[in-house]
Amino acid sequence: MPAFTPPPLPSDDKRWKIVNGTMRKNGFARHALIETLHTVQSSFGYLDDDSIRFVAQSLRVPLSQAYGVVTFYHYFSLKPPGKHTLTICAGTACYIKGSDKLIASAEKKLGVAPGQTTKDGNISLMVARCVGACSRAPVVLSDGEVSGEVTVDQMLAQLERWAVE
Repeated sequence: MPAFTPPPLPSDDKRWKIVNGTMRKNGFARHALIETLHTVQSSFGYLDDDSIRFVAQSLRVPLSQAYGVVTFYHYFSLKPPGKHTLTICAGTACYIKGSDKLIASAEKKLGVAPGQTTKDGNISLMVARCVGACSRAPVVLSDGEVSGEVTVDQMLAQLERWAVE
């Protein structure tokens, strides 16, 4: 049986070399599927059809298995993120302290549901199960920066700042 030759990289984009490095480090083994998909997502921001096909082919896993992993785990996204990301913690402590009101206000202001991005591609609204900052509840991450004891007015002010950029 001839040795396995992985497919060529999808493009000259240097980020594909990082993805390929993850697969090579794991010997292009099937067990590297989640780690490789994670590398693609952290490199490109999301997983598109071409990247999922490339990973599946490179690791010799059925395309259906790759899509099954991507759609099962909430971490993976099939859509590009917005320019900005607002993540509201919905863990128990945050919920008790009013994160449900933050979520409702953000949905109303942005006109999107959690997991969606505004039509202009400016803001993605995300909800996390817990961000691990319970003592600061309710917690909001604005482009990854943690803010605690956030009020609806403070959150809406952040959305306004992003809207005028």
